Amino acid sequence: MKISGAKIIMETLIEQGCDTVFGYPGGQVINIFDELYQYSDKITHVLTAHEQGASHAADGYARATGKVGVVIATSGPGATNLVTGIATAYLDSVPMVAITGNVPCSLLGRDSFQEVDIIGITMPVTKHNFIVKDVEALADTLRLAFKIAKSGRPGPVLVDIPKDVQINKCDFINKPVEEAYPIKKASEDKLKLAAELINSAKKPYIYCGGGAISSNASAEIIALAEKIDSPIGCSMMGISAIPADHPKFLGMQGMHGHYASSVSENEADLIIATGVRFSDRATGNKEKFASNAKIIHIDIDKAELNKNIPAYLGVVGDVKDSLARLCDMVSKKELPEWSERIKELKNIENSAIKPSKALTPFNIIDIISSVADDNTVIVTDVGQHQMWTAQRYPFKKPRTFLSSGGLGTMGFGMGAAVGACFATKNKTVLITGDGSFGMNLNELATAVSFNTPIVIVIMNNGVLGMVRQWQTLFFNKHYSNTTLNRKTDFVKLAEAFGAVGMRADSVEDFDKAFKLAYEKNSPVVIDCAIDCNEFVLPMLPPGGSIDDIITELKEAE
Repeated sequence: MKISGAKIIMETLIEQGCDTVFGYPGGQVINIFDELYQYSDKITHVLTAHEQGASHAADGYARATGKVGVVIATSGPGATNLVTGIATAYLDSVPMVAITGNVPCSLLGRDSFQEVDIIGITMPVTKHNFIVKDVEALADTLRLAFKIAKSGRPGPVLVDIPKDVQINKCDFINKPVEEAYPIKKASEDKLKLAAELINSAKKPYIYCGGGAISSNASAEIIALAEKIDSPIGCSMMGISAIPADHPKFLGMQGMHGHYASSVSENEADLIIATGVRFSDRATGNKEKFASNAKIIHIDIDKAELNKNIPAYLGVVGDVKDSLARLCDMVSKKELPEWSERIKELKNIENSAIKPSKALTPFNIIDIISSVADDNTVIVTDVGQHQMWTAQRYPFKKPRTFLSSGGLGTMGFGMGAAVGACFATKNKTVLITGDGSFGMNLNELATAVSFNTPIVIVIMNNGVLGMVRQWQTLFFNKHYSNTTLNRKTDFVKLAEAFGAVGMRADSVEDFDKAFKLAYEKNSPVVIDCAIDCNEFVLPMLPPGGSIDDIITELKEAE
């Protein structure tokens, strides 16, 4: 039986296990949306306030589940509004399929109304993209898009479908779910070399990133760490891979990492890097990074090996499989001197924590973590609040920390929180700042429309905090355009959108407000007043090394 291209899209999405899509209608996808109406009992469409919010929602859905997130937008501005969300997913290796409509094939390249070359625009920020000009190729192209998105190092794929292809008909035959391409297995010889290096190491350090979460390698990392008596650190993208209370876990390293984690990495004689890309925020001055250590770099993406930091031994392969085999090869050992040094560094770090009775970011995060259960997904935007959350929140389970790492997208949070809520069907908490929240607060309308149980905690310091921190430390306090001076009343704003709004000016206020908010099954906004001079520390200066670490503000003044 011949069916339309638009109907083929629906059938293929269902065939590939998709039950939720995010998007916004428009002229060149009206046929697709007509079919979404017909298939509403099988596919939930989440109408967002803006296409960027839809792309972040598909991203959040994917991060929270590991499944492929799907977003649909029309041609022209609808498609271009997706670009920031697609780039966000690309930099953080998130599986996503973006479906865009376009003008009919006969009008392509003629500057038609709402026509844009979205293939050319998104080529640098997708794993692959397609334009489908023949309805006969539509189903298999969509299947391939899903396969590419979730294979190897995951990422976004865009499929552009002209309107006539949506209308034209052809036969459709259901096929099985497209499995990912077979995982790349590390060579036995490389793993044997890695085992020899590990066996001879006196001060090993395991460094895990987002790839550890993508490959579900948490258990393997812990097993290796316990066998070789190694501490574990992580990049920001690796947060939640290891339970925060595991005795081997030191937390995030890098520019705003934990003191013990960053210093121990610098003092290690062997770094076992798994699913990380050694970004500039993680390494600081690359010439001085981990100068005493040999580096074993295990990654599924060959392009990451030696890209930023030279590896003594590069191993191409799936992280989970590689670590499981490697763990069997290494000898069990105890390293009492190294363990004692790690304990000393943790004591130094803990002694720097100064309790406060004021409403600080740390008190806010402590209250959230004391109330929220371990399954609660914590989403952040980008800025100081993001780093405070990364430093302080005690994540226990993978995929419960969602944040824009590589692109650093302010405005990511609201859309991602909506997506996570639909993905998990559980309570979601968005920790944001007044600057980031202002970027895409229109998605509060989406949260209210679908009555999603999201608690939005705004750390409101009246400034663009992270940039202001840099201006304080490195630009002689020239506060150029970082003092917002906005008159926005976030409580009234929440109420105008149809949400509940609360305000907190003290620890007691926030404790009461958050407990009430967490019990509600609808969106709540809590506006928290914090000091604009509260900084994210420790901090490695840009281009600096561990020798330049700032642990107290007075050291920089």
